[in-house]
Amino acid sequence: MTVQIALVLTIAAVATYLFISEKLRMDIVALLVLLALALTGLVTPSEALSGFSNEATITVAAMFILAAAIENTGALSAIARLLGKSRSPTVFLLVLFGLLGLIAPFVSNTAVVAVFIPIVISASMHIGMSPTKALIPLSYVSQMTGVWTLIGTSTNLIVNSVAKDLGHRGFTMFEFLPLGLICWLAGCLYLLTLGRWLLPSQGQSDLPAAQESGHYVTELTVAEDSACLDQTLEQADIGRKYKAYVLQLWRGSERMWAPKAQQLQQGDVLLVRGRWSQLEKLKEDLGLQYHRRPAAQRGGGQDKPQDETEREKELMVEVMVAPNSPLLGRSIQALDRRLPRHQAILGIQRRGQIIRDHLDGVRLAVGDILLVLMRESDVGRLRSTNAIIVLSERTAPLPRDWRATFALAVMALVVVSAALGWTSIAISALAGAVALVLTRCVDVDNLYDAIDGRILLLMACLLPLGTAVSSSGAAQFIVDHTVGLASGWGPHVVLAVLYLMALVLGELMSNAAAAVLLTPIAISTARLVDADPTPFLIAVTFSASTSFLTPVGYQTNTMVYSAGGYRFSDFVKVGGPLNLVFWLAGVVFIPVFWPF
Repeated sequence: MTVQIALVLTIAAVATYLFISEKLRMDIVALLVLLALALTGLVTPSEALSGFSNEATITVAAMFILAAAIENTGALSAIARLLGKSRSPTVFLLVLFGLLGLIAPFVSNTAVVAVFIPIVISASMHIGMSPTKALIPLSYVSQMTGVWTLIGTSTNLIVNSVAKDLGHRGFTMFEFLPLGLICWLAGCLYLLTLGRWLLPSQGQSDLPAAQESGHYVTELTVAEDSACLDQTLEQADIGRKYKAYVLQLWRGSERMWAPKAQQLQQGDVLLVRGRWSQLEKLKEDLGLQYHRRPAAQRGGGQDKPQDETEREKELMVEVMVAPNSPLLGRSIQALDRRLPRHQAILGIQRRGQIIRDHLDGVRLAVGDILLVLMRESDVGRLRSTNAIIVLSERTAPLPRDWRATFALAVMALVVVSAALGWTSIAISALAGAVALVLTRCVDVDNLYDAIDGRILLLMACLLPLGTAVSSSGAAQFIVDHTVGLASGWGPHVVLAVLYLMALVLGELMSNAAAAVLLTPIAISTARLVDADPTPFLIAVTFSASTSFLTPVGYQTNTMVYSAGGYRFSDFVKVGGPLNLVFWLAGVVFIPVFWPF
């Protein structure tokens, strides 16, 4: 082992640990990797910065804009309304799988799932099927179909880019489609049979209504005319009557110990947990008020009082903190400042944890669901940011005009021009993004909110790692001591071992990071068995782009995990066999379409 190999392996090992442990954000880890590679001389300065001008990075940035335009114009929602016409759970799932096959290969998985979550919840309950039977399949099939095309996921583009840098020819737009269709058919058949049986009938939150997906924590203030004034919490009997639980009691800035024994006074703030319908009943019966932050602390400045007409237009909206949201780790006030005037965050729901502090002190995490009181006309503004996902179906309808058709036409033209070789995918996607911005399918003011900067930084910083792993000899060293041990059994066995290795690594860390690390290993593996590298690169692409085993293995899994009230074990039970199905399909059919 040379010094260079030791340095690369050390950097890769530390990065893998940080990715798995989540001690630092993914983009920060990627930046540290880039700096370590440059400072140790493993890559030249030009190689270190090459990821920022890489075709894959430019393409992903443009595809974010294209996806935002399709979502903002209502094009996806119009197509998804077909789900409401289903008459049985089986037909419902078949229509869902078909729609995802039409949309997900060309639009970001995250955008597709964000649009479909509230529609799936509402439509499935309309036909008498538990939403938990559909939300995990929604995530899984969006991943299955996202691997059909080169632009379906950022992981596909990363593998293609690193492979081309290492001398491979690269992949065409629809080169993954034959294997993708086989895996999709096998996966859909599994989800309609054994997977459907393994899925829970109800989530942990029971999902009693589409707009009430679990227990919220909210703050209620004792008003001067409250019915519970001068009573203790035991006398008010809140727990028995309303199935709600007072977690804390504040009097001014002082937290009161033994809150059940305290006589309630005007201005006391109760931190209460329960189902929203019961919290509403509690508020009305006892004459309590929602505790709102002073207007000076919010982004809109001093709010003007609303008249009765304005109040009538307010509604409750459920929003979920998205994966890679810029709000992660920040206080709830960071979201509060992003909301329009007169809006208020009333409650928060967090999986696996009961919040016991003032809402203002809560640090937001992926999957947190917040209940926001806001005007119906302002709901559309929330869709234009990648910070949150609107879950509630009781939202303002998206405008339906020529822009929806135009956005779909532009996306189709981007795909066709790249597939026919008229221009590169980066230029095609960039031209499409500019066209959609000029026609205001994407609001210029919200343009940069549509682009997930963390993903771009992650890609740009990690791409040089692929170069270092290959040029230092680390890839060959890893191959010799892992998959190389099976080289005597032939290329088919080596392919199976490499696919399994990629599958495990992709579940443990970022898909992008796994793709960057494994692409040079795939090429070195091909050299070891004297075979074409293409089948091994295909195995890395499919394994890194499909993560079914855990709710944190892929962004869409995290989204439905929170929205559906699942347990961690639900993903293990349903996703484990599905991973096995994909592994077997890959080992059998990859050599058929891409011979060794």
